Amino acid sequence: MKRLTLIFAAAVIVSGCCNQTTDVMNTETDADGIPKISDFPTGESNDVYAQYFSGRSWVAPLTSNDELGVPVSNVTFEPGCRNNWHRHSGGQILIAVGGAGYYQERGKEAIRMEPGDVIEISPDIEHWHGAAPESWFSHLAIACNPQENENTWLEPVTDEEYDGVVNKTFQF
Repeated sequence: MKRLTLIFAAAVIVSGCCNQTTDVMNTETDADGIPKISDFPTGESNDVYAQYFSGRSWVAPLTSNDELGVPVSNVTFEPGCRNNWHRHSGGQILIAVGGAGYYQERGKEAIRMEPGDVIEISPDIEHWHGAAPESWFSHLAIACNPQENENTWLEPVTDEEYDGVVNKTFQF
């Protein structure tokens, strides 16, 4: 009886784990084939900054009142897409809203991000973020101190760096 209970419990856990990833990959899609993974809009193709991303991404500005001084955008990454190493002179806040992704500060272990996770990035911290290889990923990007916040793009995250992060954090 104990063995049957353990097998049932393992099946429930594996089913829940696999269904979460499958749901992210099999949700309804828009006209461009991009899955709806959050309640926020996907926006337009991120062509302006495409040179700083390893794959395709989309940006949807969510705020427009400059008097408030809080620029917020939803950024969506296709599976495996990540941005280059970079830093923000005024800092940044990321809030994961759909799928799964990663955030890493230079010299530190990466963090796997899932909906509800919040990352606070102090000014001038070199970092990157992007989608997990098996999932689309969306996060809200909040520019802190926008009056003085400048973004400095650095070198791409190599495949070896990315694969090392994935291999360390993505384990069943």
